[in-house]
Amino acid sequence: MAKTIGVILSERILCGIVLDHRLQGTPLAYPADTDDEGALVELHTDLLVETICEQVCKVADGSPDISAIGVALPGLIRNGVVEESPNLPQLKGARIAELLQIQLRNHGMHVPVTVLNDADGVAAGLAAAHGKLDSIIRVWTLGIGIGYGRYPFAPGVWEGGHSVVTLDDKERFCGCGGRGHMEGIMGHRAMRLRFLDMEPEEVFEAANTMLPNGQPSDLRCLEFKRLWHKALAAATATCIHQEGAGKFFLTGFNARFVDLAMLRDYVQQMVKMSPLQSYSLEIVKDEPPARLVGAAITAERAAGLQ
Repeated sequence: MAKTIGVILSERILCGIVLDHRLQGTPLAYPADTDDEGALVELHTDLLVETICEQVCKVADGSPDISAIGVALPGLIRNGVVEESPNLPQLKGARIAELLQIQLRNHGMHVPVTVLNDADGVAAGLAAAHGKLDSIIRVWTLGIGIGYGRYPFAPGVWEGGHSVVTLDDKERFCGCGGRGHMEGIMGHRAMRLRFLDMEPEEVFEAANTMLPNGQPSDLRCLEFKRLWHKALAAATATCIHQEGAGKFFLTGFNARFVDLAMLRDYVQQMVKMSPLQSYSLEIVKDEPPARLVGAAITAERAAGLQ
């Protein structure tokens, strides 16, 4: 049984020991105070790398049998390089895997480091939690942006949140500046830009509220709810047509807005080939332990320990 360390890099750094695909104990968090969430954006690259390594060393606590370390962070990650990271812009262009390994050696830890997209970490963690490590698992993470994760890892860009789901010239709310992107409709930031007078929670509450006469209380919100679900259905249907049917998990803090009946109806309208209709959609809670386990599992596979 490989003993590995999983690390999540988002609003905070979370770090924990993973043994036999199970998190051991309570993850270490930095900053410890949740009021300081977002502080990582203020750290320059070298200081951020050093901070990550300090947390890893605290969790390892001198253990000599750590086999691998997996670090999950938001952005486009390829070959250990952060090619794009809107949430942590100071990391753009950083050879993050190499920097972490060098710094860890300075701390006496000679352990291989694998860096991955955080949504891929979620997919691996969910595969372990649901006993699907021998299957293809895909996950949409619905939050500030939209992430797309896949297990097992396969080379590629996999920026599924930027799938083009409409050709409407007005759909330019995606943070990357692209037109018609799924994230430009479904992302929390994009929804706030679209509805300057309402929060996303208020939009969906209004969409689900009916007047005594059976008419929607706010037709604009209801139409947006339909558009939101059509965007998710379109991106999911595209994945099905490219890679086949299978399990899709929906997670993240905005998975609360998903109406599964509406989503399934839209996907069914888009996927008509009978061999591709054995897909399934499931909403799951976004829990840090699953992400940590997923990062560690990916590091195990990369190090040839599975």
